[in-house]
Amino acid sequence: MSAPVSPTRALVRRERRRQAGEFAIAAGSAAGTAAAAALLLGLSGWFLTGAALAGAAGPVAISAFNYLLPSAAIRFLAIARTGLRYTERLVGHAAALKALAEIRPALFAGLAAAPPSRSLSLSSGEATARLVQDVDAIQDLFVRSAAPWAALASAAAAVALIALASWPAVLLFLAALAAQIGVGAWIGRTRSRAPAALALKAAGALKDRLQVFAAAAPELRCFGMSDAVVEHLMSLEADLGDARRRGWNAVAEMGALQPALTGVTAAGVLALCLHAPPALTALAALTAAIALDGAGGLLLALDRAGAVDEAAERLDEVLAAAPQRSSRGAPSATIEIVLNGHSHCLASGERWALIGPSGAGKTSLLDGLVRLRDPPPGAIRIGGEDIAELDAGAVRALFSYAPQDARMIAGTVRENLALAGPSADDEAMWRVLALAELEKKVCELPARLDAWIGEGGSSLSGGERRRLSLARALLRPAPWLLLDEPTESLDTATEARILDHLAAHLAVTGQGLILVTHRPAPLALAERTLRLDIGPRAGSPIAPSALTLPQI
Repeated sequence: MSAPVSPTRALVRRERRRQAGEFAIAAGSAAGTAAAAALLLGLSGWFLTGAALAGAAGPVAISAFNYLLPSAAIRFLAIARTGLRYTERLVGHAAALKALAEIRPALFAGLAAAPPSRSLSLSSGEATARLVQDVDAIQDLFVRSAAPWAALASAAAAVALIALASWPAVLLFLAALAAQIGVGAWIGRTRSRAPAALALKAAGALKDRLQVFAAAAPELRCFGMSDAVVEHLMSLEADLGDARRRGWNAVAEMGALQPALTGVTAAGVLALCLHAPPALTALAALTAAIALDGAGGLLLALDRAGAVDEAAERLDEVLAAAPQRSSRGAPSATIEIVLNGHSHCLASGERWALIGPSGAGKTSLLDGLVRLRDPPPGAIRIGGEDIAELDAGAVRALFSYAPQDARMIAGTVRENLALAGPSADDEAMWRVLALAELEKKVCELPARLDAWIGEGGSSLSGGERRRLSLARALLRPAPWLLLDEPTESLDTATEARILDHLAAHLAVTGQGLILVTHRPAPLALAERTLRLDIGPRAGSPIAPSALTLPQI
């Protein structure tokens, strides 16, 4: 029984099948290039040697020597080699890039679809390393897929030409080729694989730490931690440098193997062909040398196998964590929250406020509703079914969420709003900006809706980012609106206007509301209140400890 194929390898196989035609052209072109190179050098050696001997023999031999056909063949092979090499690079790399263009979205989808405990446990730097660095490593599976065919074609051409001079020389060449590939595979497996794996891990760790520390740069400066951070980063850089140095040592060993073996083999072939005509002897020796050089792409692929395997294993962790999508239809919008054995039913269109001290689990409850955290079994039911048993995408379609920690993408106002309403027109965007009391601010920006707001919305204040997050949530047509501290850090007048806008919006749309707030004014939006407390209370229908969700 064959071993199961890893998710990454299965994805690579799928893309190879999709681009099979182009990869076949690339492989054929690579084989043609290698064969043309072997034939070109061998024929050139034969032609130059024959012409020199004819010239030394005198005018009669020169006039009898046919130099037109060999020179025409040499020109043809030179042009063919150049054209085939260009075709192989153009078509092969185009196919590889097309395959990678499909693989990266599939990996991102796997990361997004994975259970929250997995997908959110990856820092942004580590996730970036998986989607960029590791995918770049496995591109060798595409780019170097033609290397075996090139080596085979080069060897076949060499055997055909060397056989014209000496069959023992053919056997010597084949033995040398087998030794070259065997030793190369051994070096790749024992000398290159471990350093390549360490280099991938070290590069990922360095990128991760750089991104984390760059985000906290102001705080690090204020607390005098810059020097300690630099020292830590230098140690990570040293680990990366050491792994790369060990890897390059293996590459140097591989690089020393090829010319040494090539020289020895060419000399051996030359010795075995001395009984043949001089022109054929030159042809055989030069062909053997170029054919061994033609296996260089295969040796490089063997050397890179360790990095490819390590990258595939890291990507498998992302793809394997993605659950299979449920075949069930969209769940009902009725929500049931079970606390301490008591069920609280939130019917569609109702307005609820979650109140209680900090740390009671209010934000965790909202995160559980949109499946950003895994709630305890049976803690949340939607349409009578445990939320953990429902498809995350179908559940999230029920909610529009403005979290307490408003996150913006590096882009424009329009692009940030389009996350919630990809097909929304300008009129709809201006409407929700007005509801969030942000219309005036955006109107003052030079490009208005197309104004760049910086990395993470850095050009906006904290209150403006919160209001843009609120506008984004209002743009999404969903049965429930989840708001976590929507008016925090706003002045009283702005808060009052936004609350009036929200009340009118809810009355028109009929959306349900689940609101988390510590401020008294927003509570006027709610019709019912659910209190969460820290620690069990005797006689209370609510046990906040039962609602505690796992930390990520």
